[in-house]
Amino acid sequence: MPRLRGLRTDRLLVAVKGARDNGRGPHDRSASLVSYEHGPMPYGSGPEPYEGGTAPSAPPGSNPHGPGSDQRGKGLWRSRGRRAQAFVRTVAERIIETAPRVPVRDLDTLRTQFPGLSTEELADKLVAGATKGSATVGAGVGAAAMLPVPPAMPAELAAEIVGVAAVELKLIAELHEVYGRRTPGDVRERATAYLGAWASERGIELPRPATLSTALGGELRRRLRQQIMKRTLRNLPNLTPFLIGAAVGAFTNHRDTAKLAERIRADLRTTADQNQLPGA
Repeated sequence: MPRLRGLRTDRLLVAVKGARDNGRGPHDRSASLVSYEHGPMPYGSGPEPYEGGTAPSAPPGSNPHGPGSDQRGKGLWRSRGRRAQAFVRTVAERIIETAPRVPVRDLDTLRTQFPGLSTEELADKLVAGATKGSATVGAGVGAAAMLPVPPAMPAELAAEIVGVAAVELKLIAELHEVYGRRTPGDVRERATAYLGAWASERGIELPRPATLSTALGGELRRRLRQQIMKRTLRNLPNLTPFLIGAAVGAFTNHRDTAKLAERIRADLRTTADQNQLPGA
């Protein structure tokens, strides 16, 4: 009985080998693990099986891609990090240069343009106009990226962030006008204060803004770069081709501007309520 079982096993192996060779062709060597000139490997010979199942392709601890691949990978990530930092710094400088040139309407002008509105109704009007404006910027950049060219993408993204920042800076300044919290100082000092409010997404709390050299020296620039990085990551889907990015950009910018306006208005309402308390 054991002899018959052994014969059946040998015949089964021969049949499987013959079926495999028939399906592969007599001279097909593509699936062979041994050179064809040495002939077929005897059954039962060859390397011992690995304990983990499949033998490793390289010794443990070695780099299968070559000794220099780790260094090349680290160098690539460092290069990308430097480019991202340079992009953020460039956008920050453009926003700093743009802030003093943003046209801001004072309270008298706003009351003349929107007569008969209460404070909250006038603020609603400003928010509606700003969200529409930022949505238009996002849709325009998304439409320009319909057929994206990789070298042009950073410029398109920078243009969108700077454009939306200008819309939101104007909104922040005019909301402070509406709620009677206009920041003292000249144009550049007020622009610096509103730039800080944009970077922190909060209303201005200081009774007088810091001087331009002090404000733009350290903390404000750091918060500004952080805000730009957040906006960059959120705006990346706006570069999706085939006009999808236009819809995504319009929606994303509309939502972000509305959230920013709500935070600013909440801070301004709180400050106004505290000023109306007896003894304040």
